[in-house]
Amino acid sequence: MHDDAHIIATVRRWVQQVVVGLDLCPFARQPWEGDTIGFRVSHAQGTTGLYKDTVDALDAFLNADPAQESTTLFICPGALPDFDDFNDYLCDLEDNLEATGLAPLVQIVGFHPDYRFQDATPDDAANYTNRSPWPMIHFIRPEDMEAALAHTPDPNAIPEANIVRLREIGYADMAERLARIKGNVD
Repeated sequence: MHDDAHIIATVRRWVQQVVVGLDLCPFARQPWEGDTIGFRVSHAQGTTGLYKDTVDALDAFLNADPAQESTTLFICPGALPDFDDFNDYLCDLEDNLEATGLAPLVQIVGFHPDYRFQDATPDDAANYTNRSPWPMIHFIRPEDMEAALAHTPDPNAIPEANIVRLREIGYADMAERLARIKGNVD
């Protein structure tokens, strides 16, 4: 297992080169350039301890000064390596946020090394919109998302534009990019 500094540096490269670099999320540039993205690492192996780490990371995010930490990436390198298990965990987390009344305070988005859209094949380059070096959960303040969407001419066009862009780049190129970011290729 890598140390936190290595994990965070890797995720920062991914944000810079893929998310911001390929403009997959036009809302990411501002927190990236403003250095207001929080990075938290869970040391949980499997789901043991992951729930507590998730609650702690979410609590830290919700209590952070938004000017200092506008959004957070909660990285889980030792947990949920199976995408279906990860997806189930995200669904349970969304249900828990709803049940505890926290849903209006935070939105979550999942990223995973094996992310796969429901009707996509595993080798569809479009999956790389949500493929990341390790499983992670993105915490977003709904008011920030609403403000960003208000300044975006056609936010519904973003996913389709990303699919087109990534398919033009191609699966092999995207797989190699992610491997290089993670340090698995020279």
